[in-house]
Parts: sequence; structure tokens; C-alpha cells
Amino acid sequence: MPRVNISVPDIPRPLANYTAAARAGSLVFAAGQLASDFKGGVAAEARLDPAFPYYGSAIKKQTRYVLENLAQTFKAAGTSLSHVVKAQVFQTDLANFSGFDEVWKEFFPAPPPRTTIGTTGLLVPGTLVEIDLIATMPTAAGRAVQSDTPRPLANYSEAVVVGDLVFAAGQLASDFKTGVPREARVDLAFPYYGSDIKRQTRYVLENLARTFKAAGTSLDRVVKAQVFHTDLSNFFAFDEVWREFFPTPPPRTTVGTTGLLVKDTLVEIDLIAALPSARVEQIAVPDIPKPLAHYTPATRVGELVFAAGQIASDYATGVPRGVRVDPAFPYYGSDIKRQTRYVLENLAKTLTAAGTSLDHVVKAQVFHTDLANFAGFDEVWKEFFAAPPPRTTVGTTGLLVPGTLVEIDLIAAMP
Repeated sequence: MPRVNISVPDIPRPLANYTAAARAGSLVFAAGQLASDFKGGVAAEARLDPAFPYYGSAIKKQTRYVLENLAQTFKAAGTSLSHVVKAQVFQTDLANFSGFDEVWKEFFPAPPPRTTIGTTGLLVPGTLVEIDLIATMPTAAGRAVQSDTPRPLANYSEAVVVGDLVFAAGQLASDFKTGVPREARVDLAFPYYGSDIKRQTRYVLENLARTFKAAGTSLDRVVKAQVFHTDLSNFFAFDEVWREFFPTPPPRTTVGTTGLLVKDTLVEIDLIAALPSARVEQIAVPDIPKPLAHYTPATRVGELVFAAGQIASDYATGVPRGVRVDPAFPYYGSDIKRQTRYVLENLAKTLTAAGTSLDHVVKAQVFHTDLANFAGFDEVWKEFFAAPPPRTTVGTTGLLVPGTLVEIDLIAAMP
């Protein structure tokens, strides 16, 4: 199932090194898009007129601009927004969410599963939202799933089944009636008994188990996980609960977020699972560092390979010496370039062990602790990707090893 890059001549051409979209089998993976023409910053039609600042809404204009360009992207790929099966939305200020969601409803009468989190920043100053979508071809339409889990206030589906895969919406610990429900909170009368993050993690995973059961599968068949924490100091307790639900852990990406859509929620979990009919293979990669946390480097499902997010750590010393600029020679070399190269070399080994390569990556997500590092990162990226895959790049509040600057998350197709 070779990757097919999609050319979209009638949308703005990005400055950075990535493709607008790629098709692998029946799935189309779009790059994250934001409201820029890549000439003057925020596109003129996506900005409020400074002479009339109280007429219109910046988030509504930007959301409409982005979704119109994504509609053009999917049209070029032979599909449409009505066939989107998964959405991730990164917002610089979650106070913009309501206006964003109003426009979203115009474009998605039958809404796809969606994950929405706060980000520290996007690559073009003034942009407020980045939207990352996966669609299916019209010949492989998805089936929406509805279980008895709490029904969200916002406009999205719980999950969609496409072929052998189930794409679930990101879930957090809310009943969407009272906020964080009683069973997911420590009792204020007994504040030292129990753990908020453990209760919330358990609540979310129990609901995701119900989602996958309604789809005809289970947590045992999860092939990719992304976890967004409002406070990474909660990670250790989170991971204890994770091990209860995942004796055989899936690949996982864990990053910090500036916020989630329900007050006092601490974690959002975003999962993709396979149906029992699919052949799932966990990939062992003996020649990369073994992580301290509970996850697998990669999983192969049919003709796709889902890799765990990787950072520049040996999991023995933190950021290893060879990946750091020597403090005695601080002006020789670049930390971000060294870390990016280290991560991509390990991801190359991961994909080789799975029977594919970086040349067949169909989707990349990149999380930076400081977007000022982007130019150096992108220089190294070009060395590894002569034909660049679709990519989404956002800021994060932090990564799981202090001193790491970037986490890279990849999906690849088999040759």
C-alpha cells in the first residue's frame, strides 16, 4: 500500500517542508492547517478589519478559512469533509471554542470523532486554531458508533468504524452535566484518600472500553494512544492505572497541554483500535532505548504502522550526552538539531523493524516545547524526508523527560 502524495494547487503553499495530504489505501491523511496564506501571516480574509474590530469574530473567520482549505484538500484527494473519520483541534485559547464550534457545525452536520486541546502556540503568529483531519474514500464509508457513555455537549461523534479500524473521540472525565462527576473526584471531606488523576484516568478508560465494545472491539485491540495532560507531574499515577487496563500496552504519545474543555479535568485520552478481524502485530525494536513507561514502540495493523511518539532520551541518563551541546562549547552545534536527528534515527529503526521506512510515512505530528526551535528542527527534517509527509506542528507545555525539546509521532504505510 504505497503512499500517494496529494497535490492541492488551490490552497496556500506552506513555507515548511510537508505535503498537504497523503493517501494510503482507503484513508486520506491531511496535514494540520491554520489560517495563513504563508505570505502575510494570517490571511486577510481570516482577519478582522482593524478599523471595525467589533464586527465579526476572529476565531470564526479563521475556522472557516481552514475548513474551506481542508475541503479543497480532500476534494483533490477524491473525497470530502463528509467522509472525515477523525479530527484533532489545537487551540491557542480555549475561550474561543464556542465560536469555533458554531462554524464547525456548518461544515459537519454529521460530526466526526474529535479531540480538542489547548496548545502553547502555532507556527504563524496570530493564528488561533490548527485542525488535523483523517478522512476515508467514499468507497469505504465509515459507520458511526454510539454507546451509553456520557453524551458530549459539543458537536462530535463518539467513534467511527472504517474497515478494520475504530477511531474514537478523545475522552475526558466529565458527565457533561456537572463537570467532573463525583466518582472521578476525590471527596473534599476526605482530601487525602484517593487520587484525582487515578480516578479520572479510570473513569475515562472505562468509558472508552464501552465505546469500543459498542464498536465491536475492546481496549485489548488498541493500536495507538495519545494522552494529553494538564500537568505532567500526574503522569506516574496515571501510568499505574494505565497498566491495569493495558497489560499489553499500545504505542503511546504523551504531551502536556495548556487546558481541556471541561474545568478541572486533568487528562484527555485519544485512542485508535482494531476490530477482532484485523491482524495486529506489536513491533519489538531491540536497538532503540527501552522506555521507562508502559508502551510499545509500534504496532502494525494490516498495511499501516502506528509508532509511539519518541523523544531524545536514552531512559538512563535523561537526554544523552551525545545529543546535547557540550556546555564547554555552547556555541558549537544545536540542541534541537541533535535531538531531532536522534529521534528520527530511532524512528527509522522502528519502522524498519516493522517492515517499512520513513519514506512511507503518511502522517506526522510534532510537539515542540519552544516553537522558536522550529527552523533548526525543519532543517534536519528535510535531511530525512526528501518527499515530505503531511505534518502537524504545535506547541506543548512539556514532555516526559526534562530537557527534551521535541516529540515526533508517525504513522506509516507498508511498501
